[in-house]
Amino acid sequence: MGRGKIEIKRIENTTSRQVTFCKRRNGLLKNAYELSVLCDAEVALIVFSSRGRLYEYANNSIRSTIDRYKKACANSSNSGATIEINSQQYYQQESAKLRHQIQILQNANRHLMGEALSTLTVKELKQLENRLERGITRIRSKKHELLFAEIEYMQKREVELQNDNMYLRAKIAENERAQQAGIVPAGPDFDALPTFDTRNYYHVNMLEAAQHYSHHQDQTTLHLGYEMKADPAAKNLL
Repeated sequence: MGRGKIEIKRIENTTSRQVTFCKRRNGLLKNAYELSVLCDAEVALIVFSSRGRLYEYANNSIRSTIDRYKKACANSSNSGATIEINSQQYYQQESAKLRHQIQILQNANRHLMGEALSTLTVKELKQLENRLERGITRIRSKKHELLFAEIEYMQKREVELQNDNMYLRAKIAENERAQQAGIVPAGPDFDALPTFDTRNYYHVNMLEAAQHYSHHQDQTTLHLGYEMKADPAAKNLL
């Protein structure tokens, strides 16, 4: 069946508690011995029973192991303080390095701006001049690159606009030819125009021409009658 899971708590039965203590004490001593032999470790085990009896195991002297333990504890506390001191020193050194680097960068920036040059030697001034020339060369190269890209873009836009202009001119010429030929071109711009009917066109225009001719004839007759009244000789001729 195998051993079941045992709840870890104080055993109330005295006899069972004593039996369990003896079994587990022997197992604990055995494990300490095996650990010291297999792993070459310094092991010291001290056990007091509920009745006050002492059981111990040590592959070395118990007292020497305890002294070593006390020394290790003292060293660990001292090492903690030492680590803290070393950390503070490390942070101070790092902050000093950073301040120094910031100062160097600020001086270099002032030199590039043409300031604080009195402390530089001829060699340093020559190096600064070379740096500035290289920087100006790179800046001009980048500027020319951007200008060429802009010019290329504007040339493409010019071609596109010319094509659009030619297309619009062709459409306008086509519409003008269609109007001259008496054909109304189809399209969204001509949908609003009235429908052209040749019958109505000729009928209305003929009526307008007849009215205009009759009115012109009446005016001519009135004018001639006035002249005949004014000139009796012309009346006789008629």
